[in-house]
Amino acid sequence: MMLNIIFVIAGFMLLVKGADYLVDGSSSIARRFGISTLVIGLTVVAFGTSAPELTINILSAVSGRTELALANVNGSNIANILLILGITAFLTRIPVRSRTVLKEIPFMLLSGFVIVILMLDMVLEGAGSSEISRIDGIILLSFFAIFMYYLFLSIKETGAAKVEREKRSLSSSSMLTIAGLIGLIVGGYLAVEGASGIALGLGISETLVGLTIVAIGTSLPELVAAVVAARKNEIDLAVGGVVGSNIFNILLVLGATSVIQPITINQRGLEDAIAALAAMILLFFALFTDKSPAHFKTRSINGKTGAVFLFIYVAYIVYIVIRG
Repeated sequence: MMLNIIFVIAGFMLLVKGADYLVDGSSSIARRFGISTLVIGLTVVAFGTSAPELTINILSAVSGRTELALANVNGSNIANILLILGITAFLTRIPVRSRTVLKEIPFMLLSGFVIVILMLDMVLEGAGSSEISRIDGIILLSFFAIFMYYLFLSIKETGAAKVEREKRSLSSSSMLTIAGLIGLIVGGYLAVEGASGIALGLGISETLVGLTIVAIGTSLPELVAAVVAARKNEIDLAVGGVVGSNIFNILLVLGATSVIQPITINQRGLEDAIAALAAMILLFFALFTDKSPAHFKTRSINGKTGAVFLFIYVAYIVYIVIRG
């Protein structure tokens, strides 16, 4: 048991540091070639902070642990909104520019609706069981391709940013990116092995481990990115990174996972997917709580909303622990 705990801790440390290196290295490369900060947030940061989930899920799928894979994505998406944005908003007001972020949130909501619909085989088709099949995975990856095309069009609309002088050389940035990827792969393997060992040792389900330990651990990069972005008053990066990460988690992570190994759906998995969708809807409406004309162009998530998010998250954790 102690060895499994060490695996989990070491795995999370490598995941967080690996994601940090990946974001720093790839952001440096992006800036060198004149890609805007907004696009970096929606692509590099979103992908970098979703890389732990992608790594863990692919390793889980290869080893046949699809229950852990699904719980990881559902748990991470819930934690990204309620825990990560909750903590960030509680610490500092999060500015949200309507013109940009509100274009991403509807796509995130669409992703949430799509994955729930794909999980309703028993209800919609009268099947004996539900699963996210390989065909479903291809559908999710197709939506991801549409999202990436949308981002490509956004780059064309905004134009390339002015090329900045980088302290790091191109070779240094490339090595940092590679080191980050290696850290994610090794950290993901250790986290999966350790979390599964703990679940077996304590006699609890991999779903519960995935929704709590693994989900919170893989959401740490989002927390760091959101807090830093909010404190630096980087409009859109705090919320945009979380929104982009959730889209990546559903469309890319679950899409790739189910193509490798179809994911069997149980009642708990469906409940958690619906809970994740509810958190997304809550975030959407939270952005309209500030009626001040001064915030028509730039909305925000304040400390009171952050406290509500945290309360709901704690209540949900209590529920899933009781549920088992």
